[in-house]
Amino acid sequence: MTLCLVVVWQIVVPAEGPTSLLLPRPSQIAQRFLEVAGNGLLTRELLTTSVEIAAGLLIGAGTAFLFGYLIAHSRTLEQIAWPYIVAFQALPIVAIAPALILWLGPGLFSNILLCAFIVFFPMLVSTIVGIKNVPEEAHELMRSFAATRWETFRRLELPAALPVLFGGLKVSATLAVAGAVVAESVTPLGGIGSLLYAARSRYDSPLAFVSVFTLTIFALLLYGAVGRLERRLLVWQRDSQGSF
Repeated sequence: MTLCLVVVWQIVVPAEGPTSLLLPRPSQIAQRFLEVAGNGLLTRELLTTSVEIAAGLLIGAGTAFLFGYLIAHSRTLEQIAWPYIVAFQALPIVAIAPALILWLGPGLFSNILLCAFIVFFPMLVSTIVGIKNVPEEAHELMRSFAATRWETFRRLELPAALPVLFGGLKVSATLAVAGAVVAESVTPLGGIGSLLYAARSRYDSPLAFVSVFTLTIFALLLYGAVGRLERRLLVWQRDSQGSF
């Protein structure tokens, strides 16, 4: 099906003219890909974006998990913090990015923080929901064995919350890619996002499509990596379900 669409696309779109400026042929996109891949440009920009996404995902998800765990165990903290968390989440990242870069200056650190910011909320909600969904009977059983807070977390809360946590992590992984693109569009210091916006300003449609396809494939690979990690860590859950 995909091959058929590509063939139709190649036939229908003219090689020259106004249409080709907006929608280039697949052959033109492939040729541009070979150019930027051959001279190392695509690899360099992808490496920059990968660093931003990996660091932003790690910082954002880790901070969200810590805060989510504390909020899930404290009703008072939830009532105090939740309105502010929702208010910050309601702010569009395209509005926050210029202000954050103005305060911290353009550079890799600002881009990483923007990725972390967009990752934070879905991971926070997943953590709170996952921890709160642990049955109270299970907590009572752990208390009857005089389990410490760390033992309860390691043996009960974390394993029980993992399915929900991985759901939030999958969403966060794809959002981190979007956060990196927004950050790189504001601070054109490198990355696939900068490449995309540079291509747009020069009306280089083939390069723009190469950038979009690269980001899409990267997001799919990142989502797949989280999925593989989920299947590996939750193998016990599938085994227990299959035993019934």
